This record gives sequence, C-alpha cells and structure tokens, in this order.
Amino acid sequence: MVASTVQAISGVSADVENEIQTIYPSIASTGIGRMLGSLYDSIPLKICGIKLSYLLFPLPTHPLPLAVYLGLKVVGPRYILTNRAVQIWNSLGNQMQSQVLISDIADVVTVQQPGQDFYNAADLEFYDASGKRLFTLAGIARPEAFRQAILKTRDARKLVSASLASIQARQPVGA
Repeated sequence: MVASTVQAISGVSADVENEIQTIYPSIASTGIGRMLGSLYDSIPLKICGIKLSYLLFPLPTHPLPLAVYLGLKVVGPRYILTNRAVQIWNSLGNQMQSQVLISDIADVVTVQQPGQDFYNAADLEFYDASGKRLFTLAGIARPEAFRQAILKTRDARKLVSASLASIQARQPVGA
C-alpha cells in the first residue's frame, strides 16, 4: 500500500506558502492620482446624469494619469496575499519590501482618502490584537473585495493551524 498525503485543495499544502492573489495599486495610491480624483469629482452639477467635472477635466488631463499608471506598473509595488502573509513586492524583480503575517492580523480597516472615491479605491490598514497599526496598503481598487479575501484567509489559516495541532496531539509518541 502506498502512503499519500491528502490535500483539501489540490496544489495547496498547509506547510507550504502558496500565493492566493496578486493586485497592483491604482493611481489613487499616489498624491497626483488623489489630486486628479478630487478634481474629477469637484463639480457635482450633473448634465444628463453625468457630473460636469467628468465632462470637463478627464480628457485634457489624461496624459498625466496614464503616465502615473505606467510608472506604477514599472517601478511601483505589487501586493501579494499568500496563505501565510500579506506582502509588498517590487513590480519588477523578486524583492520583497515588507510583509505582515496573516496570524498577526486582528483587523483590516478600509480608509478612503480624499480623491480616491473617483477610482473606487481606498487604503487598507492592518491592525494587531492590541490595536497597533502594522501595515498599510495604499490605493487598492475595490478594497472591500481584497479586505474580505484577507480576512477569509486569516480565518482559514487559524482553522488549519488548530486542526493540525489537534491532529498532532492525537499522534502516538514514537510512531
């Protein structure tokens, strides 16, 4: 009989770090992007259901956000969620800038800065159990979806760790 390791999800192991999701910050992570977002939302008067500022400002200013977007793709960060951590990496290359372990995260809070609403973006702030801010991911597009993915990963990691501890406690000594 051949012994095999059973995995709950094909290709994912509890003792190996696996990438779950990679996202890139929007231009709302930059000061220029937030300034433009504020400009684009500056005139609430609507014409045919469209804000006047949407009609006036985006077309003449479009080279600036395009340049910022391309710059972020080349020299900006990328955010990676794994089954063990949330990490910030350089867009190009394999250099991690920083990370926070999933097990250290008690809460993730969405904070929308002025100018980010236009892009449907916000910052995600990570807090530990004592309320200390651990980490901030700037300019996340559709932040609530990524926040939920992080919280679900954290909860799953806690359950897997508890299950593994329970299984190991049942193993006979010397087996």
